[in-house]
Amino acid sequence: MIQVCSQCGTRWNVRDRQRVWCPRCRGTLLAPSGHAPGQGWDQRQTPTQQQGGRHGPPHPTGYRWVAVRPGAPPNPRRGRRDLGPTPRYLSIPRWGLVEHFEGPTEQTAQRKGPSPDAVRRIMTLTVAALATAALVHVVRYILLIINRTVLLNPWVAAIATWGGVATSVVAVFMVVASALVLTNWLISRRAAAFAHQGRTDPRSAWELRFGALTPLINLLLAPVYVIELADTEGRQRWLHRPIMVWWVVWVASTALSVFSIATSFTADPQGIANNTVATIVAYLFGAAALLLVQQVFLGFERQPIERPSRRWVMVAAVDDKSDEPARAVEPNGENPAA
Repeated sequence: MIQVCSQCGTRWNVRDRQRVWCPRCRGTLLAPSGHAPGQGWDQRQTPTQQQGGRHGPPHPTGYRWVAVRPGAPPNPRRGRRDLGPTPRYLSIPRWGLVEHFEGPTEQTAQRKGPSPDAVRRIMTLTVAALATAALVHVVRYILLIINRTVLLNPWVAAIATWGGVATSVVAVFMVVASALVLTNWLISRRAAAFAHQGRTDPRSAWELRFGALTPLINLLLAPVYVIELADTEGRQRWLHRPIMVWWVVWVASTALSVFSIATSFTADPQGIANNTVATIVAYLFGAAALLLVQQVFLGFERQPIERPSRRWVMVAAVDDKSDEPARAVEPNGENPAA
């Protein structure tokens, strides 16, 4: 009796004993192809006998039905493509998952005034305009000295006269622009400083503008507003001296400007020369006052409102233990109490 392995296809002569496993590959052995006469095995019906009325050639022993889906066969799988060499990095890769941690939100004081760069730019242009006006008046004074002995060309005299007027007008406009910008900056800075402390500015915006822009009145009120701002931000100790120096120079510059305007209506040559000198000095003092107020401005803008000024000072450790022994409570000559 022969049995065929369903995996390796080996035919095994099992003689008179039916086996289940293939001795070579341990696969399942198919049913035997035939039986020897006289064997005691039961003669079971074959599938052909069971089908009864079914017609068709019988299938050979060792075959089985395999289910296949209808249609064309599937496309063959593509071979695994070559991935290439292992990537190498000359430096540590910066890509990857980055974790962003949100820190505590800090409430910063909002400012609506001009930016510090705009204020600094306006003041620089104003100082340049004042210096140019002073230089033009110096040239005019030199021409006045020359005119005492030599008659000047009418064109030269006209250029010297109207050049001084033009530079003076430009300087006045720049001074007014600087005053407006600095006033707006002062209002916004005070509002932010008081808001950072949870308060509101006790002075209104129109009050600050009136006190800082009105001529002669601003000599008394504008420095007071700046001192209040320094006191609110805790910078009075560092900015007190620059503010006082700027105040004094500003008062002197205003006095010289009033004097030069008052003496500008004279008609005699000596009076015109004296007025030219006074105008030169007034322009120089005005430029100095602007430079000093710029230092005060930078003193405020050097540190934000959210970070108050602190100075850490190194101090030696204090030793509480004293070397002197403790004094006795009892009077002299008496033993201490038990």
